[in-house]
Amino acid sequence: MTSFPSLNYASTNNQQQQNTENQELTLSAVDYSLLTDLYELTMAACYAGEGVEQRWASFELFVRRLPQNFGYLIAMGLAQALEYLEKFHFSPSGIAALQATGIFDNVPESFWSLLTEGHFTGDVWAVPEGTAVFANEPLLRVEAPLWQAQLVETYLLNTLNYQSLIATRAARLRDVASSQATLLEFGTRRAFSPQASLWAARAALAGGLDATSNVLAALQLGEKPSGTMSHAFVMALSAMEGSEDQAFSVFHRYFPGAPLLIDTYDTIAAAQRLAAKVHSGEIQLAGVRLDSGDLVSLSKQVRSLLPDVSIFASGDLDEWEIARLKAAGAQIDGYGLGTRLVTGSAINGVYKLVEIDGIPVMKHSSGKATYPGRKQIFRSFEGSQVTVDSLSLMTEQERRYGNEEFLQSSQVPLLQLFVKEGKRVQPLETLAKIRRRTTTSVASLPEVTRRLDNPVSVKVEISPQLQELTEKTKKQRR
Repeated sequence: MTSFPSLNYASTNNQQQQNTENQELTLSAVDYSLLTDLYELTMAACYAGEGVEQRWASFELFVRRLPQNFGYLIAMGLAQALEYLEKFHFSPSGIAALQATGIFDNVPESFWSLLTEGHFTGDVWAVPEGTAVFANEPLLRVEAPLWQAQLVETYLLNTLNYQSLIATRAARLRDVASSQATLLEFGTRRAFSPQASLWAARAALAGGLDATSNVLAALQLGEKPSGTMSHAFVMALSAMEGSEDQAFSVFHRYFPGAPLLIDTYDTIAAAQRLAAKVHSGEIQLAGVRLDSGDLVSLSKQVRSLLPDVSIFASGDLDEWEIARLKAAGAQIDGYGLGTRLVTGSAINGVYKLVEIDGIPVMKHSSGKATYPGRKQIFRSFEGSQVTVDSLSLMTEQERRYGNEEFLQSSQVPLLQLFVKEGKRVQPLETLAKIRRRTTTSVASLPEVTRRLDNPVSVKVEISPQLQELTEKTKKQRR
């Protein structure tokens, strides 16, 4: 039976905390439903108490504004979101743990029946993973009984916010580095948790990187892990075997052709010795890695010594640093991306109710107002270039598809139906397919949207029908 950590409610005493404490804090599918904020459960209890828990509700997940110096986002995390919804249920042990907190002593019995018998039965509309999106555009919409749509908020935000951030950074890195550069994800030790490291590796690969050093992530995704060697190995073998060259020889004995890390002591001296061995035919060297120092100067010197050997750079690199290295003429063929890829400015995605029982609703708060109603994004192209997006109502899609002029236009609806009545209606996509979509999506964006500094997002127009509904909903509220 799974053990659940204390919910830390005021009435929980120290003895109860000791009895329920679980220091391992691991996550499995049986725990998915409890990985939520407390107020999701308390709201669901209130809905059950008022008899409105089964009212049909629509929630949309979007960002109000992009992170600073981001001209676009790459939507990612849908696969894990759908897996979560597919497995969503409350186990008997989970329900017992909730009851033991004392928080829910006054809720109706119907709330516990919901949790005992309930699973996700709604619909999910989303933009496919790898699609570029902009502020206020829904990445995903959940249409389901109110209690279900409410309870899934936290998990959906967690996976889509984080993976979209990593995928966007990866896409920008690929765009700057060029399609010829080798880009490896090295961020496991800097990711915010072991679970986050797996999601970061997946999102990075789907966003355009070539491989990950995270062995578990690579194997679970059907990929081959990739990496080099560490300074510790060079120092340990040098100390025991007598020289840095001995460390190189040992590594190549077991992993022939693997890149060698040459900056532990004296980068240029190491390159000179390796060059002599290459020229004499003593070794075949595929690549070297530089992890410190002046990468521009060092890479140029190493290139002159090892002209046919790939040079790989690492060490807190990001898209701005790669752009600087390239502009300075650095002789680098590939990059290892870690800390700045898997951390950084958060994507402030939100999940807001837009319709309940067919009634459009909106938030009026200053700076946080939302648009009412279930929406669709229509993307317009000129050739292969995106020109403008239209944030419209779903009812407009139905009308437009009956319009011959629209059918012949270049407008494409982005949100697709992925789940119907709790069942998937589209197959799981491969990582390779998502990566190709990311590449195509980024290439379709204007240059001003792709640039690193002061980018300009594609214009998102609000359709006249949505504008009219927004004004009407505001007036009804007054």
